[in-house]
Amino acid sequence: MKYRSIYEVNHLPPEGRTKVYRNLIPPSLFPLFGIDRNSLINRQGDRVVQFHTPESHGFASFDLKQKPDDKDSIFFLQISDTPFMDNLELSFLVINDPRRERFNIDQDEVGKDTLFGTALRNLSEEEKAIKAGLAPGQVRPGLKLLREFINILERFASKLGISMISGDALFYHNAIQYERYGFGYLEGRKRMEEIDREFLLGGKLFQRLDGSTPFRRKGADKSVGGRSWAIQDGILEEPWVSPKIYKPLGKIVGVNTFHGQHY
Repeated sequence: MKYRSIYEVNHLPPEGRTKVYRNLIPPSLFPLFGIDRNSLINRQGDRVVQFHTPESHGFASFDLKQKPDDKDSIFFLQISDTPFMDNLELSFLVINDPRRERFNIDQDEVGKDTLFGTALRNLSEEEKAIKAGLAPGQVRPGLKLLREFINILERFASKLGISMISGDALFYHNAIQYERYGFGYLEGRKRMEEIDREFLLGGKLFQRLDGSTPFRRKGADKSVGGRSWAIQDGILEEPWVSPKIYKPLGKIVGVNTFHGQHY
């Protein structure tokens, strides 16, 4: 059966939807965590992949956990149709390694949701996270599967007859990461270039790296993660606005707005 949108896939029978959407989960995750790819059941006999595919909407989300009652997903994805039929939106993506230490940056000191640090902050947990080498928004280290996933998403979009993937870069480091996998900017490129210039020697952001907080340490300008934590800490002195990114299928846009020394 031919389908040309998420909305149409959501009108397949449940088993048909599962067959289609299962292909969006990076295959390496199944043997890594002992999950059967066909049944989606772990070694303990629990189904650990949940699909939310409402027939009334053009979006779908997929949630893979190691155990059904785990707090964190290994892989969580939401994709959506857009008003432009040749465009698929990558709405939200999380890839965690549940075997690694957790940092509670997603809750403040009284347990209130911080929206991954975008609405509120848990400074003590963020300080632990930065020391452990994590980037803003991460509760655990990732699994280095973004390249694999983007290739999977491109193949899926191609089957829908779609020519472009779009989305938002929630944090600065996300934007640079997507650049390196071939994305460009629908909105926000000039701002990203300005941020890059101001982090270079003599720029105003460079000068604000004064060590006044753990997130504004000297030398943070040289790395993507260091810059991202400084931005998380408000070094821009204005709200961070997530850039809108895009990737034409099978093509590399070739944008580079980071001229520091190392990732």
